[in-house]
Amino acid sequence: MKSSGSNKPRPGAVRKARKGPQVGSGGQGRQALEGRKPTPKAEDRPYHPAGKRKAAQERFAAAGGRPRSADREQQQPQRRGRPSESASGQGAALGEVVTGRNSVVEALRARIPATALYVATRIEVDERVKEILNLATSRGLPVLEVMRPELDRLAGFDSVHQGVALKVPPYDYAHPMELLDLVQSRGQVPLFVALDGITDPRNLGAIIRSVAAFGGQGVIVPQRRSVGLTAAAWKTSAGAAARTPVAMAANLTQTLKAMKARGVFVLGLDGDGDVDLPGLSLASEPVVIVVGSEGKGLSRLVTETCDAVVSIPISATTESLNAGIAASVTLYEISRLRAAAK
Repeated sequence: MKSSGSNKPRPGAVRKARKGPQVGSGGQGRQALEGRKPTPKAEDRPYHPAGKRKAAQERFAAAGGRPRSADREQQQPQRRGRPSESASGQGAALGEVVTGRNSVVEALRARIPATALYVATRIEVDERVKEILNLATSRGLPVLEVMRPELDRLAGFDSVHQGVALKVPPYDYAHPMELLDLVQSRGQVPLFVALDGITDPRNLGAIIRSVAAFGGQGVIVPQRRSVGLTAAAWKTSAGAAARTPVAMAANLTQTLKAMKARGVFVLGLDGDGDVDLPGLSLASEPVVIVVGSEGKGLSRLVTETCDAVVSIPISATTESLNAGIAASVTLYEISRLRAAAK
């Protein structure tokens, strides 16, 4: 009779012998001991945004375009806008995309050294589109027909491109004092608008458009804590950015003081100003209008630099005006007073 405590092993309890040479434990954790391999560069990882941009650039290059240099792209400042007339093809690939039929046709009329024109397939051709195509082909500009989803991606999904987009080099900002020299050399009475803390590109675009409409000669933006001339500002300006220079001030307060030394009056806009806009006595003088942000208004240092702080009379039920609208109203009143004084 067999005992219940037999030494016979139970089924499945015996480790089966492996065929072939046995591997020791010395090499099984070698990779873990050595640590992780070097992390690939961002552009070499296909799932990374930089890798996706690199793949898109390679596809664009294969289609006859010019790829952007990843190193140059990382070094390029974020402020982009109106290009320099001497921009090279390599620098042109680093710029903004101007969208909208009015903006594109104005940029081409101003002979912006663009690098490519994108046109949506089956676009509805009107007079502006015909002029855009004629100007582009006469300059030998590459015209690329793309599907609308690709044009949406290129222009930005929140942009209304109207079926056309123009690739332009980075904006070449003027120097504020050189801009003043240019205006005075032409015998014109300076009329500028300076922005203090404006961060919305649509406000900048609207102000550029108003400056062009009411006889101003330029816009001044600070180097820090301010919007630059981006594609959204180009779009809002409706092409006025192609003919209205934008200057960049390293220090807005010091720039305003330097302009005051040259005989330019600095007028700040504020709802609690001590001077009313209607009938402004300084309208016929050289003027720079300083517009603050809608939330914070003018900064303390800029307010102390102003020769006068001007307010726009509005209804008591309205708390304040948008920065772009306030600048437009002021420019119109100064333009009207100057015309009446002639």
